Amino acid sequence: MNNGITIGITCGDINGVGLETVLKALLIKKVGQQLRLVIYGSTKVIAYHKNIITPENVQFYAISNPQEAQPGRINIINCWSENVNITLGKPTDVSGKCAYLALERAVGDLKAGTIDALVTAPIHKKAMQMAGFPFVGHTEYITEALGGKESLMLLVSDDLRVGLVTNHLPLREVAQAITTQKVLRKILILSETLRVDFNIDKPTIAVLGLNPHAGDEGAIGNEEQTIIRPAIEQAKEQGILAYGPFPADGFFGSGQFRKFDATLAMYHDQGLTPFKTLSFSEGVNYTAGLAAVRTSPDHGTAYDLAGKGEADDTSFIRALFLAADIVRNRNEYIEMRANSLELSKRKTLVSETGEDEDVVDVPEE
Repeated sequence: MNNGITIGITCGDINGVGLETVLKALLIKKVGQQLRLVIYGSTKVIAYHKNIITPENVQFYAISNPQEAQPGRINIINCWSENVNITLGKPTDVSGKCAYLALERAVGDLKAGTIDALVTAPIHKKAMQMAGFPFVGHTEYITEALGGKESLMLLVSDDLRVGLVTNHLPLREVAQAITTQKVLRKILILSETLRVDFNIDKPTIAVLGLNPHAGDEGAIGNEEQTIIRPAIEQAKEQGILAYGPFPADGFFGSGQFRKFDATLAMYHDQGLTPFKTLSFSEGVNYTAGLAAVRTSPDHGTAYDLAGKGEADDTSFIRALFLAADIVRNRNEYIEMRANSLELSKRKTLVSETGEDEDVVDVPEE
């Protein structure tokens, strides 16, 4: 079903658990055998992490570009040639540089279309800054690299989907960053991705408020009345089934989220705290709204587990399969639209030429 799909996988921070989870999934559980998988990193570093989880000899295949990748084997693109120091459990400039190099090469291939999707292993923001990485995180870097004006961080676990209006932003800056146009754009992106990437015909979206109790009609802040509700109304005018703003505190605990296809939160912890409570170790981070597909496990470098062989690979596996599913859904959507357009053209041609129309002879009087 996924034949022909090529997915890139970045090594992430080499001092964390990213490569351990990747190798556990591919070597031990034999996940993704039908896909062409390409790991961006270094054969030496990957071999080091392989030895943490298994003493068995493993055949790695060094390739120079994704077109050389074959399904059912460990294809590796070397992104640096020199030996590097692995310091498990700590952020270093070396681990940041390696993660940066792998990400840069992988995103270049994603942009060129030589891979269909990208799964990024976790990075450490401090290590990336030490290496000169000028972005807050993966999402911001990939959005700019792919020429996107705006993307949406979307957390996914089965039927639970939570999007964010603001991403990695200090809490004191959140209120100022939220505008009616920004909320509206995020609603539009979320609606489109639910239709195209998740194959939901008429998606419903719940929008959370910013303040406690969604402002209590202006008693505890007025952003709901002056910013968020107008965005929802404008979305409805465009035919989008958006509702709210809902008070965030009881929305997930009461199970109200189950009535909607997705929920839009105003800021990072408002969305991720309930999401991780409900789906810890199973969630996936998807960057919606881009021309290309990018997912990642919903966990960090987990330095405290690095080198112990105890990291859970569930989130990585789900990220891999979600990436493949979205590629397939997008292809089906494009094909469906192409077929609809062709059918529409044929109907127009028949109408204009009169061909294939029933002709009735009228007898002369």
